[in-house]
Amino acid sequence: MDQHYQANSARYQQQPYRTVGRHGLRLPAIALGLWHNFGAEAAPERMSAMVRQAFDLGITHFDLANNYGPPPGSAETSFGRLLRQDLAAHRDELIISTKAGYVMWDGPYGDGGSAKYLFASLHQSLRRLGLDYVDIFYHHRPDSRTPLEETCQALALMVRQGKALYVGLSNYPADLACQAAIRLRELGTPCLVNQLKYSLFQREIEEQTLPACREQGMGVVAFSPLAGGLLSDRYLAGIPTDSRAASPSPFLKPDQLTAEKLGQIRALHALAEERGQSLSQLALQWVLRDAVVSSALIGASRPEQISSAVQALTQPALDVAWQQRILAALD
Repeated sequence: MDQHYQANSARYQQQPYRTVGRHGLRLPAIALGLWHNFGAEAAPERMSAMVRQAFDLGITHFDLANNYGPPPGSAETSFGRLLRQDLAAHRDELIISTKAGYVMWDGPYGDGGSAKYLFASLHQSLRRLGLDYVDIFYHHRPDSRTPLEETCQALALMVRQGKALYVGLSNYPADLACQAAIRLRELGTPCLVNQLKYSLFQREIEEQTLPACREQGMGVVAFSPLAGGLLSDRYLAGIPTDSRAASPSPFLKPDQLTAEKLGQIRALHALAEERGQSLSQLALQWVLRDAVVSSALIGASRPEQISSAVQALTQPALDVAWQQRILAALD
């Protein structure tokens, strides 16, 4: 493997950087999520090629969680190795985020939103990444067993201790996001962002959660903007044998690709072709059309997919007429 990586000197001319709510931080419009394809069995050469390609295209935001893998924790270990190997000289240019909230180890302190779990998980994540701090630490999901006050106090303390620069929420609906944002602001640690599942096939957050985040001064990071790959050209003729839907996966199951869904995919693909772009590029433009969305997290299995995603940002904006046509294709 080439050990003499030189970053693209024009990397900051490749895509726009968007303001995160009412904060000073800006994020690249397209960011790289390491939910898939960075686990223990992933090829080191492929992972390195994707991270290098991402950074060369101005992607400074790399998103992780304690449970990403498989097995859980291995994506952080892999990225920590890539940081040392390829990006050590660029640490101050990177926004590295991680999360805690899902099950990580046995016993009563291995998941949830308690201070005990959140701090233990953060310390483990820092060791796997080989870092002194992360740029963003998220509570990964609401926990009804833990008072929101305790979770917010733990997040605020992480910032005061210098173990995270910013804190965020993930999968928080409008009401809880507002409550957490208000309390964190009172604690002197404003909530930076709410990371939410958002795509053309999952638009529920447009009604209440996006407006609530805007009102509270939070940005939004959209994950699964391609609906697990459904909003791409791979499923136009059904389920390919080498696709995620054809393999055992808790995230994309064959029964999700109904005749109705396939019809919607083909209709959206036709619109994308009319615009001279791919369906995935059209889907990314949809989630980024609202300024409250600071960044769209893509997953990738090869560098070319990252390039294609960034190219979506060069396409003409979706005006009202195009938005209406897209919505009509989903009816």
